[in-house]
Amino acid sequence: MILAQKIAYNVAFNTVTKILSTVLALVSIGFITRYLGRDGFGDYATVLAFFSFFSAMLDLGLYSIATREISRKNADEKKIMGNVFALRIVASSLVVIIAPILVFFLPYSQEVKTGILLVAVAYMMSSSYMVLNGIFQKNLRMDKVAMTELFGKAIQVAFIVIAVKNNWGFTAIILSLLINMAFAFVIVLFLSRRYVKFLPTFDFVYWKKFLKMSFPMGASALVTFLYFKMDTILLSLLKGSEEVGIYNMAYKILENITFFPAMIVGLVLPLFSMYIFGNKKSFRKIADKTSKVFFLIVIPLIIGVLFLAEDIISIIGGSNFLISANVLRILVFALAFIFYGNFFNSILLSANLQKMLMKILTVCAVFNITLNLILIPKFSYMGAAGVSVATEMLVVLLTAYFTAKKVNYTSSTKGWGRIIFSGLAMTAFLYLFKNNGFIFLAGGSSFIYVLFLWLSQAITLKEIRILIPSPLKK
Repeated sequence: MILAQKIAYNVAFNTVTKILSTVLALVSIGFITRYLGRDGFGDYATVLAFFSFFSAMLDLGLYSIATREISRKNADEKKIMGNVFALRIVASSLVVIIAPILVFFLPYSQEVKTGILLVAVAYMMSSSYMVLNGIFQKNLRMDKVAMTELFGKAIQVAFIVIAVKNNWGFTAIILSLLINMAFAFVIVLFLSRRYVKFLPTFDFVYWKKFLKMSFPMGASALVTFLYFKMDTILLSLLKGSEEVGIYNMAYKILENITFFPAMIVGLVLPLFSMYIFGNKKSFRKIADKTSKVFFLIVIPLIIGVLFLAEDIISIIGGSNFLISANVLRILVFALAFIFYGNFFNSILLSANLQKMLMKILTVCAVFNITLNLILIPKFSYMGAAGVSVATEMLVVLLTAYFTAKKVNYTSSTKGWGRIIFSGLAMTAFLYLFKNNGFIFLAGGSSFIYVLFLWLSQAITLKEIRILIPSPLKK
């Protein structure tokens, strides 16, 4: 199979499995919200926020740099992966050691504290298998990881359903995550042995050298957490479980969609890196088409959520969470900015401007935490939602500014008018038939949007194919 075909296969396979995983995640949210209610779901979201906190604190940039290093010509894969895997085990073990001390000082219930301890162990499993993903990425076999994660998610959802049916309680719901991560760890570790038969290696000189390379990426992960997840923890500390539940009902829905811009960016990042210095014309063409595809996705997302928020919340979370509908309407704008934040971030990384990117994200993190501390006490979850939008918008404004200044690239808006026109046709349909059912409105409006995209020739198949250009073929 030629290289371009392998890439296309991996993209298609990962897209399908991600969509299925998203569906499973939304199904699990439906069971959890109906079982735990607002307060219980708020506790659940708080525990998961600490899972993200642990991931960010000790990310260390190991996965990204390990993937880069083993992909170099004549790389000593056994030495690299042996050291990186050992380093990851040691680092993640610190979380398991520190977590009991941390929870002692937190003002949470015993159930939440137990949940935090469980996700500390789950983090150890998760981070250990994720650092191995570079092996599969190098060999263009990410389909194996994707399938493993899908099966793990299915096992988790099945366990949640059983736990709910048998009333096993809050702790069992958290335990499902640990079961998922343990399954993924065992399977990915087993499959990785087919490509690299490494053993944990404790070469401390190499560790120091590697951490020096990976530290900027690890710091970026921490900073990203501070502006992306800290709102849930602050809301839990400043308000309470019910407010966290209301906010995260909407947040979790949109969070499950963020894989899509990240996936597209993962596809085009190597192309940006290939062309950004040597072939500006090709770089601009790919960047413009990527930006246009993002705009094409963002428009119907915003319109659909503005009209159908109550239906979406009711289907996924139940009528008890209808109060989250307006939060969802606000947060969809944050999601729109996340698309373009990913876009400009990838360009800055391709241009070797990761230190500048880290400074930008640090400014945004400080902005986010400061504004949350001011607005959450006054406006609760609505304040947190507004801060999320403001923060993501700031990320886009700053990264777009420095992309224009340092890379001399400004996104083209050619053809965007036709996309907006198609969006207006979708809006008219939703308004005229607003008293009809969700399935009719969602399906009909999607059809109208796609129809008008086709009639106006807003985007062509040829433009999308540019994202996997012929120079990648052997």
